[in-house]
Amino acid sequence: MSEEENKNDVIEENNQKEDNLNKKENMELNSMKAELEETTDRLKRLMAEFENFKKRSGKERENLYNTLVADIVASFLPVQDNLQKAISAETKDENLKQGIELIVKQISEIFTKFGVQEIETVGKPFDPELHDAVSSVQDDTLGEKIVKEEFRKGYKIGNKVIRHAMVIVANWNEKLRLALLDFTKKSSTYFCTPPVF
Repeated sequence: MSEEENKNDVIEENNQKEDNLNKKENMELNSMKAELEETTDRLKRLMAEFENFKKRSGKERENLYNTLVADIVASFLPVQDNLQKAISAETKDENLKQGIELIVKQISEIFTKFGVQEIETVGKPFDPELHDAVSSVQDDTLGEKIVKEEFRKGYKIGNKVIRHAMVIVANWNEKLRLALLDFTKKSSTYFCTPPVF
């Protein structure tokens, strides 16, 4: 072999080594890129899961809070009802009546402070999720299924009904009454007293 062939062989050998080294470096680089992408993807998924967990925990906390407040308020509602009856009772002692009115006002303010709202009734359309129909009357001045009178106040916190409002519904359609009876029989989550005719 000549010296020039030897040089060419050495150069070719060096080029092959360099190519092999470049291929090996490229493979390592590609492997590191894939590993980085996988780690980044895992991190993104963990962050998304954590955000979902925070949202879910917040909703659960809010629901638990609403349930606890609803249970406590439900135990005070008979007291509130009796105090309101005492206000409407005739008495000669105005100071007693004013004292009872102040107590009712304080209880109402406490309910409001904790997010408890009275369910609107009179003049509003009957809603079986908010109202409990106890009777029906014909009234030409009101439309169909409009609440004419309230027997007992209803309360809710957020979307949770603490106690349904007991109401008299005007111009109750017989077909609607039967549909409501059918609905209450099928529904396991709603208990409505069907209207009396």
